[in-house]
Amino acid sequence: MNREHSDGEHATPFQAEVTIVGAGPGDPELLTLKGKRLLETADLVVYAGSLVAPALLAFCNPSCEKVDSASLDLEEQVELMSRAALEGRRVVRLHTGDPSLYGATAEQIRELEARGVGVTIVPGVSSLQAAAARLGVEYTVPGGTQTVICTRAAGRTPVPASESLERLAASQSTLVIFLSAGQADQVANALLRGGYAPDTPSACVYRATWPDERILRTRLDELARRMDEAGIANHALLVIGSCLAPGEAKSLLYDGSFSHGFRNAERSPRS
Repeated sequence: MNREHSDGEHATPFQAEVTIVGAGPGDPELLTLKGKRLLETADLVVYAGSLVAPALLAFCNPSCEKVDSASLDLEEQVELMSRAALEGRRVVRLHTGDPSLYGATAEQIRELEARGVGVTIVPGVSSLQAAAARLGVEYTVPGGTQTVICTRAAGRTPVPASESLERLAASQSTLVIFLSAGQADQVANALLRGGYAPDTPSACVYRATWPDERILRTRLDELARRMDEAGIANHALLVIGSCLAPGEAKSLLYDGSFSHGFRNAERSPRS
């Protein structure tokens, strides 16, 4: 269903629609069923060639026009998609991972809507989940941290001072750091200054679920050196925290003495 905007008295549907589809982290089998169906029926797919796995484009029908957005600025991308949508073509903007995390979708939606084109978003599996799966961890630790912070280091694009890595480190929660592999030394130093111990468990997951995936596990004060030795400077998530070494932590959920709506702790054990 198209999103609607209000023209004052009446809600008026947009003249056409673009669908933003989360492509998942890389493995084509991690694309959602809905995303696959939309690719199969699309007339135009706009995608970032350096980020989206080529295997995903194999789902497109032979007559589909596939455009790599790498050389296009925002205005050019929006013009391409809006023109096609207003011509009645089915348009998919294919985003790596899940569009809700560092997807740069807000400005696309704003510009498309200004041209009379509504937007529907289909979520995808983020590299956030893919990295946890490949590491074999859960980000929240029973009896330990219950908080996961997704962030990135300041660079050419600034980060609010209130969200500096030094400040976030004070939480001692799980940190998942995007778009910062090329600043690993800066990241580690900021976290150490903020209070993380030098031996805090840390990991780098390069291109999670891609054929050339690489995983490094180390301590925080060794992370930058290990990544430099491995030549990893992009396309990687950094994971920092006790979730990487949870020890013998156990959840209360399945503890026999812990009752809830579906289990009474005082009931007699089965014979």
